[in-house]
Amino acid sequence: MKRIVLFVLLFALLMGEKAYAVSPLPAEAIAIQAPSAILMEKQTGQVLYEKNADERLSPASVTKVMTLLLIVEDIEAGRLSLEDTVTASARAASFGGSCVYLEQGEKMSVHEMLKCIAVVSANDCAVAMAEHLCGTEQLFVERMNRRAEELGLQNTHFTNCTGLFEDAEHYTSARDVALMSRELIRHELIKDYSTIWMDSIRNGSFELTNTNKLVYWYEGCTGLKTGFTNQAMYCLSATAERNGVEYIAVIMHGDSIDERNGDATVLLNYAFANFTLCPLYTEAGLPPVPVELGKSESVPVTVGGEPYVLVPKSGGRPEYGVSLPKSLTAPVREGERLGTLRVQLGGETVAELPLLAGQTVPRLGYGGILALLAGRLLGM
Repeated sequence: MKRIVLFVLLFALLMGEKAYAVSPLPAEAIAIQAPSAILMEKQTGQVLYEKNADERLSPASVTKVMTLLLIVEDIEAGRLSLEDTVTASARAASFGGSCVYLEQGEKMSVHEMLKCIAVVSANDCAVAMAEHLCGTEQLFVERMNRRAEELGLQNTHFTNCTGLFEDAEHYTSARDVALMSRELIRHELIKDYSTIWMDSIRNGSFELTNTNKLVYWYEGCTGLKTGFTNQAMYCLSATAERNGVEYIAVIMHGDSIDERNGDATVLLNYAFANFTLCPLYTEAGLPPVPVELGKSESVPVTVGGEPYVLVPKSGGRPEYGVSLPKSLTAPVREGERLGTLRVQLGGETVAELPLLAGQTVPRLGYGGILALLAGRLLGM
């Protein structure tokens, strides 16, 4: 038997979901000039706008979103330290385009290399880091492609770590850039670099200015990566956070820097003006479920699924309902589904989240059952 407890919480910030689907705006709803673009919320991955988002296009230096992701993941996994020394090879020093003019044999820390890649999109530093991590750039590129596959990127293939070269086999899509950018900004470390406006290396003798002008003038901008080649035109993955909500706006193949930045600004402004994150739940408000014939008298309840839902700011106050059994019979396994949490907004169900057993409750043995029955008979 199930008991349905329906309650309206007086505090609207108690719970949230992932299943709620804000329908993405059609391409014609917002005046975006670039041929391909997407707008995504970081926490939920909800797409709010898309325009030719799955078209395979040349990404230019936006390629380095994946390069940076692999570097940061190695740092946070302890396989690499910001203090480690990287020595530039002749090949790395030979790279042009956006660079800091490394010389063969020049030594820099990982910290400096990461800063140069994130701030000025340094091709030479990207290659130096690829060689440092994998021995050769090509082996690093193989890692890039494996990571793309792990992230489920359907329209991405890399042939280099910089995006400098015009190569028909080197491509991605606006959606895939958003997904890899989402993964990168989950690591707060990258924002120590992607939010730098101006800095320097070589004891202050070489100045760095961020290629992403939104860092300077767009409120809450957290990065992330620009790109340009004659084939790719002007590309950008722009990220910004306000009041705990972070969005990713990807622009592919814009005609100019101003158009690219303007398109990203339009998308980010739309997101911040119209949506907010609603926390779905706190497990403190969920009662334990009694357990018969168990080594514990009850089992705590936890909530599965995403902890937030992206909702329109005009959506009103959410209502919550819980469906749980009156009791369970041991054994109960940790993670076993016990019931359902439902969230409604404006009369529409926006989430159904699983309620799970928070711990394992073994069944009493023969002796334990006899002791339990004896206690009940004696009124204990």
